[in-house]
Amino acid sequence: MLRKFLYVSLISFFIYGQEKIPDMPIKLLDGTNTRLYEFLKDGPVIIDFWATWCVPCKKLMKHLNKFHLHFNDLGLKVLAVSTDTPRTMGKVKSYIRSKKYEFFVAVDPNQQVMKKLKAELMPTTIIVDRKGNVIYRHQGYYPGDEEKILKTIEEYFNSEGIKYNQYSSALN
Repeated sequence: MLRKFLYVSLISFFIYGQEKIPDMPIKLLDGTNTRLYEFLKDGPVIIDFWATWCVPCKKLMKHLNKFHLHFNDLGLKVLAVSTDTPRTMGKVKSYIRSKKYEFFVAVDPNQQVMKKLKAELMPTTIIVDRKGNVIYRHQGYYPGDEEKILKTIEEYFNSEGIKYNQYSSALN
């Protein structure tokens, strides 16, 4: 029995292992420059790679904004990284404004951040704990994926002993 437990634990580590994201410079939509780890100071971060031409990205973003609003007081942040090219970058600000999204938006017109964080499809969603460890990674979006993101957020808060108000998609 112990042998089976150790085997499952080892496999789980390799599958869900403690991949650490690099601390790298990022440029925010408002033109300011910062570093990725600045977002980790208060709590976990959901990093979502998206583009204005990506329909599944847009469907996921409304859920990410709700998570950002609901869990923000606990330190959770959402950082949506636009991978639009320099040619289509002008559409990013107007899209974010039109939807009244309140999460953080970064721009990555040359896909440098995207490559370093191994995002290959749009959207790619990565949840990172305060130490920079990846605790969730998913590429693409199908309705229901937001429930997996929510479960990861709740599991993180539970493991850290952080009390939170139950999330309801009817809220916000």
